[in-house]
Amino acid sequence: MIAVSEPVLGTLEEELVLEVLRSGRLVRGPMIERFEHAVREKTGTRHAVAVNNGTSALIAALLAHGIGPGDEVVTTPFTFVATLNAILHVGATPRFVDIGDDFNIDPDLVEASIGPRTRALAPVHLYGCPAHMEPLEALARRHGLAIIEDGAQALGARVHGRAVGSFGTGCFSFYATKNITTGEGGAITTDDDDVAAALRILRDQGQRAPYDYDRPGFNFRMTELEAALGVAQMQRLDTLLERRHDHAIRLRHALADTPGLVLPVEPPQRRHVFHQFTVQVLPDARCDRDRLCAALRRHGVDSRVYYPRVVFDYDCFRSFASVERSALPRARAAATQVLSLPVHPSLDNDDLEHIARVTRGALT
Repeated sequence: MIAVSEPVLGTLEEELVLEVLRSGRLVRGPMIERFEHAVREKTGTRHAVAVNNGTSALIAALLAHGIGPGDEVVTTPFTFVATLNAILHVGATPRFVDIGDDFNIDPDLVEASIGPRTRALAPVHLYGCPAHMEPLEALARRHGLAIIEDGAQALGARVHGRAVGSFGTGCFSFYATKNITTGEGGAITTDDDDVAAALRILRDQGQRAPYDYDRPGFNFRMTELEAALGVAQMQRLDTLLERRHDHAIRLRHALADTPGLVLPVEPPQRRHVFHQFTVQVLPDARCDRDRLCAALRRHGVDSRVYYPRVVFDYDCFRSFASVERSALPRARAAATQVLSLPVHPSLDNDDLEHIARVTRGALT
């Protein structure tokens, strides 16, 4: 089975993990500092704060901006549930805006959702494709809003040369399926000294110093072992992203003009890092999305639906009066049509040709 995702690990990861084990220092040590420095360098921000996962990153970022009950956050309905969970866990109200052709929030529709209680815009850089940030940044400036970037899938992506995570407060995940991994783990980037100070307090039980509590906090700390993986993985990042980009180009070429299939694009001046290579199977295609998925599996290719519903369309959110169930036709249509094909760096030419051959064969 050709896996839809696969981490790339090697001797450097082993050496750095052993270095931590031999040091006997498993938390709050030099690996965290090295990892944060590497993330800062990649995003070009003044601060990077390592945390235990991407969801914690989102929660801490919202709290560091003082967002809570009575506040509204404008975001996309087509995302992983962590985006919505974080907003609800801080007591804020989500306001959903439909998506554009890139699967990200449509900037042209955002302003209509901004009201007197809006405190932040939370774009998601879905599948590794950065959102159209310039108009969102202009809206945030005009209305005095924070930008909380959900970059869980998009470390290394860029917009007009600027890194995702540098347009506001950036939140990243290093879960095992991401482009680089620490197993579990996350990071938050910012140029705001006060936000960075608040994040460091929040991640460590609300402490400014040992037993000097500033506010209620959390245990959002990353371990030294996770950071050791992260230090090694950051050294691989550019190479891994280049391979993903090359694989995406090959798949696009091989699948060009397949009837009923819409291929992912890289919008002008936006660098896509292809966490996922996500196609759309249109209603007039020879077979639907689910039949294509089944055909791929029969021929040894794993594929996944990210995501089968808009994020709020689950029974567990029906008790939240703040969670509106809007029409959002483009997001709802995408949820019935999208399918992510393997694009990870461990694929070889034979794998890519097989993926394309089976996909094209099922649709033609």
